[in-house]
Amino acid sequence: MTRAIFLTVNLSDSRTAGPQSGANTFPLARLSAAEAVFNAIRGDIRSGALAVGAKLSSEASLATQYGVSRSVIREALRSCTALGLTVTKTGRGTFVVADHVANDLVLGQFSARDLTEARPHIEVPAAGLAAERRTAEDLETLRGMMASMAAETDPEAWVALDSGFHAAIARASGNKVFESVVADIRDALAHQSETLNMVADRQHASDVEHRLILEAIEAGSAADASAAMAEHLRAVGEALDFILTQ
Repeated sequence: MTRAIFLTVNLSDSRTAGPQSGANTFPLARLSAAEAVFNAIRGDIRSGALAVGAKLSSEASLATQYGVSRSVIREALRSCTALGLTVTKTGRGTFVVADHVANDLVLGQFSARDLTEARPHIEVPAAGLAAERRTAEDLETLRGMMASMAAETDPEAWVALDSGFHAAIARASGNKVFESVVADIRDALAHQSETLNMVADRQHASDVEHRLILEAIEAGSAADASAAMAEHLRAVGEALDFILTQ
């Protein structure tokens, strides 16, 4: 049976929530819409309002209920799935499968633990090589992505730029193995970034960390670029640990 869900978000905690338009629903600004929907669904699962085994309303119904687009609903549901709270079955809908966060996050074909263990061995040396080998074109690409991320207010677009930034650093390393590996995990990186932004509000912190990485690459310092990337990945890993212990 489909259970109705009503959005109950504390507006003082929402970065850019829109004005209330009805007793049970209100439109949300794009910046915090997916996060607000995600928090509402996760709250209902935790409280038991949505019990294990319950089926969520359709994407179209949820979009109407919350006054947002279906793409916003899909973002929120992807994070619920990544946390192991729900599962979407093709042709049947999305179901609650747990009332607490799983021991690991599901990020496409890889898990958060897989990424956390592997990324330092790939992206730290890649950043160092990028500082030594980057071309003027590489720097222009990275600067453009950095500027776009800093100005981006659409979470989905920012996530795409984020994974693209890491892929561009791997390309700038001049090492085809690093470039290929990062390209292969790019989809998982995007899923991870999307979930961290919703649950741990990582977007601004990532922008700051990315700027330090770029500055080191611009300066041609392999040691500083490697260290900046290592610190960024450490912070990401710490945020993931926080999510998994909630």
